[in-house]
Amino acid sequence: MLALALAATLAAPPACAADDTLAYVCGTEKPEDVVALPGTRWLIASGFASGAGLKLVDTTARHATRWYAGDAAQHRPDPRWMRTCPGALDPALFNARGLSLRATEPGTWRLLVVNHGGRESIEMFDIAATGDTAPTLSWRGCIPMPAGQVANSVASFADGTILATVLTRPGTTIGDFMLGRPTGAVWRLAPGADRFERLPGTELPGNNGIETDPDERHFYVVAFGWHAVVMYDRSDTREPVDRIVAPDFMPDNIRWSGERLLVAGMRLDEPACGGLRAVVDGVADPMLCHRGWVVGAVDRAARRIATVAYGRPQVQFNGLSAAAIVGDRLWLGSFQSDRIAYLSLPKPGSVTP
Repeated sequence: MLALALAATLAAPPACAADDTLAYVCGTEKPEDVVALPGTRWLIASGFASGAGLKLVDTTARHATRWYAGDAAQHRPDPRWMRTCPGALDPALFNARGLSLRATEPGTWRLLVVNHGGRESIEMFDIAATGDTAPTLSWRGCIPMPAGQVANSVASFADGTILATVLTRPGTTIGDFMLGRPTGAVWRLAPGADRFERLPGTELPGNNGIETDPDERHFYVVAFGWHAVVMYDRSDTREPVDRIVAPDFMPDNIRWSGERLLVAGMRLDEPACGGLRAVVDGVADPMLCHRGWVVGAVDRAARRIATVAYGRPQVQFNGLSAAAIVGDRLWLGSFQSDRIAYLSLPKPGSVTP
């Protein structure tokens, strides 16, 4: 049952001690994206590996539970999202990447999840939270990605429009976008539609994180190869509205956390790794060397990305890809590590290691 699934705390690896900068919640297997459930102590983390699925993190107790078990209590398919969905989501295959959360009414949210497990799709969940008890999760259906297109991140507008990024279309590589060549695009699912369509003008070098603006008019895309956040007007995407380059780091995911539009990623020019990420014979370095990390906040008016926090390379944590704020703590996701990191949110004027 769901209650039993939520109570089954993940077994912590033997070594999960804090280091000189970060503390950890271990056993979360490649938490590529993290999103805070507003007004609660709960954090949702994806698992970028087969069967890693979703984790629910109690940020007060600082432990994680495997959230989606696929049992009867969590299986509530909605006919609207089953028209093209091939069937129920298999938790043994569930490979979760990008996340997107939107409130639907007080105490309830729609969670969109990029899935690579058994199918390339956007999975739909509903979340309900009452008081201080653990929120409940219900799977509602899915939308398959177009043939050959592998989604990276997902976002939505209030009218039901869904946007998904593709990092590399068929025939392109990571090496291509590291050299600044267009490799991906943004795909849109209009309200009531059954299939995604590609948005013209959104072909960027490595379309990565995506987020919509509260004005319901604009959206933001991380162009990984440019180390930049690119802004579009949804009414006409043929040309970007703006492009804001990050200072010496490689933004990955982008997400509103309260009133801050956070971007997170690894340091671009890391001396411990020989400097810039190399591309040799068209193949990009896999970045297994541990790089320093940066979390920034996009300041659209000033056209800059202000540093929120940063840190040196750590033995236990690499591949920073996402950040979220819960209370006075900053929580960090990773596409490589077996843990979520956290630290006290630096105060203005303080110095981060």
